[in-house]
Amino acid sequence: MRQLCYFLKCLLGGCIAMQIYFVIQIAMWTGLDPSSTAFQRAERWRLCGLHWSCHIQSSWVPYSNISANLKRAVLVSEDDIFFQHNGVRIEDMQKAWAKNQEHNQYASVKSKIALRGGSTITQQLAKNLFLSSEQNYLRKGQELIITGLLEAFLSKQRLLEIYLNSVEWGEGVFGIGAASVHYYGVSPAFLSREQAAELASALPAPKCFDKAKYCRKANIHFPTRQEFILENMDRIALVPAKK
Repeated sequence: MRQLCYFLKCLLGGCIAMQIYFVIQIAMWTGLDPSSTAFQRAERWRLCGLHWSCHIQSSWVPYSNISANLKRAVLVSEDDIFFQHNGVRIEDMQKAWAKNQEHNQYASVKSKIALRGGSTITQQLAKNLFLSSEQNYLRKGQELIITGLLEAFLSKQRLLEIYLNSVEWGEGVFGIGAASVHYYGVSPAFLSREQAAELASALPAPKCFDKAKYCRKANIHFPTRQEFILENMDRIALVPAKK
């Protein structure tokens, strides 16, 4: 019993220490830009292993230097009420839970079940910054805690700035600074509506958008998404949320 209590205390202490680490990191990002994300580091390891020279494209672009076309297009694609919610969309999470429960009814006990999404931009950012790609409810719970911390410490504009500079846009292509040059040879400030819609349509399956060899597992029709995004961009108002 004593050993069990000691183990539980250590486990609790480790969990608390981890949350303190997240708080410190996020608080620093009010003024400093993240150097990399957990997802970027995992991708670098997958592509390059221990090699120091690695073709990873990434360059930070301030929020004010990113085209409004791109911001609106990404919000249409990923989270159209980003400036109105507090980090989560309850209705979407309920739908995701129902979908996962439906899958669980038909899955064997030993099978690995891929959880359905329903994530906001803040939740995606929480996952990319700190967490692995593993899909389970424990990791989802940690994602929600980090989401709350991000919303508490950072403004909506800052959250969107970090997201646009860290999200994957192709194999080894991270952030809008690298993506706009990689695909169109222009600065993010000069992206047209059509280019912005194309880039935003890539976000659900960026590797497939970049290279056909990754499209076997991607069930997405990019032209249809691009058309939808173009039709809805004008209804997005780029206003900061009240903190």
